[in-house]
Amino acid sequence: MDIYDKINELYDRKRQIELGGGDERIAKQHEKGKLTARERINLLLDEGTFVELNPFVIHRSRDFGMDKQMGPGDGVVTGYGKIDGRPVYLFSQDFTVFGGALGEMHAMKIANVMDLAAKNGAPFIGLNDSGGARIQEGVVSLDGYGEIFYRNAIYSGVIPQISVILGPCAGGAVYSPAITDFVFMTDETSQMFITGPKVIETVTGEKISSEDLGGSKVHNSISGNAHFRGKDEKAVLEQVRNLLSYLPQNNNEKAPMLEAESQDDYRNDLADVVPFETIRPYDVRKVIEQVVDEDSFLEVQSEFAKNAVVGFARMNGESVGLICNQPKVMAGALDINSSDKIARFIRTCDSFNIPLITFEDVTGFFPGVKQEHGGIIRHGAKILYAYSEATVPKITVILRKAFGGAYVALNSKAIGADVVYAWPNAEIAVMGAEGAANIIFAKEIANSEDPDTTRNEKIEEYRTKFANPYVAASHGMVDDVIDPRETRIKLLQALEMMRNKQETRPRKKHGNIPL
Repeated sequence: MDIYDKINELYDRKRQIELGGGDERIAKQHEKGKLTARERINLLLDEGTFVELNPFVIHRSRDFGMDKQMGPGDGVVTGYGKIDGRPVYLFSQDFTVFGGALGEMHAMKIANVMDLAAKNGAPFIGLNDSGGARIQEGVVSLDGYGEIFYRNAIYSGVIPQISVILGPCAGGAVYSPAITDFVFMTDETSQMFITGPKVIETVTGEKISSEDLGGSKVHNSISGNAHFRGKDEKAVLEQVRNLLSYLPQNNNEKAPMLEAESQDDYRNDLADVVPFETIRPYDVRKVIEQVVDEDSFLEVQSEFAKNAVVGFARMNGESVGLICNQPKVMAGALDINSSDKIARFIRTCDSFNIPLITFEDVTGFFPGVKQEHGGIIRHGAKILYAYSEATVPKITVILRKAFGGAYVALNSKAIGADVVYAWPNAEIAVMGAEGAANIIFAKEIANSEDPDTTRNEKIEEYRTKFANPYVAASHGMVDDVIDPRETRIKLLQALEMMRNKQETRPRKKHGNIPL
């Protein structure tokens, strides 16, 4: 035997590992509409860039017949590669080997590649498709989850972490995605839940399918546990590639600056997008489309808490984060879910040096017993905390209404906004003119010979004296009242002037955000 025989043996071993659980199990994976672990990696990464790590790792368990089942790669493929020429690290669970169940060595492989991602300042991506903890290995499999959760937590805000759910993800396994920055799911083939349908039926008597309990639609629209979903794995993996183009490699860098096409920054149509009457609804996305670079808006959690719109966009090629009220849903009022959605997005952008732009048109926090008892005070406080804590450039544009505590919460000057603009039709006040007039002038209206006429007069009087943007501007709470058609120009100017913004906070271990 010579060196070439050894080399041939090496390639034979690698070919065996690449087959995973074998042709029959691969066929079953395809029958379910799912790709294999390696097919997913090839779709996600730039062609020919994947470098595998620890391919020869196998489990050390000898109980329950495990000594006769080696399992290539111990059910997970790990390594690094490139997306759009930028390095990323990843794991891809192999459902054809032990159902992708996580054991001691499986977890060790994931932990090792997470450490490498952090050391080298590159995004980390998890492609999840697993039956959960490997029961045959007992408590060491649970300990393996702990090793991963710990790294998810300590590397949070250091490198972008993305979870892609491409099959089952149950029990303790769901907590790793829950800690990461973004969660993607596929329709019909991916589910997340702590306890499955059978356990729920046994304990509570409730009957529900896996899809209705923890499918992509549920987590994107009801629970808010996921941020994006796609019709199939190819679509979802393309979404991951697109998202990464808006993010930096790590917290010490800025997002890549793309070359922007030359265009007219004066947007003549913008003046007609927002109705002058404060009670008329409109879609804030039409404002976004007029202001940001063409086709650059990537909405995050588009199906959850629709009274708020958040997402990434580009301004002259620069990545920015947008936080917007959505007047066509609940009049844009803030509630528990939208507060969580907004606060989380602010903190994500701040972690990765992405400037924040807020488009404000808010009636206030949504009233109701259910909201109060559900903790709207605590949840609303998250927005105040997140904006106050953020040190990236923070710009607000008041489009129409800014009332009450919601005005303060949505990046007002008092909590650290760098620049606040208002359109000339903006109303900034403790409450709307109608409600305020009914309280302040209640006696005059009641004693009037023509209450309706008096009420309308008093509403207009209040609006003129207190609710217009010039009152706030006279106190320095608004930096400038601008022509709506110049909104993009003003934002570009502000972003350019704050590109090198530096801001420090009092030294502390960490703050105590209301959770």
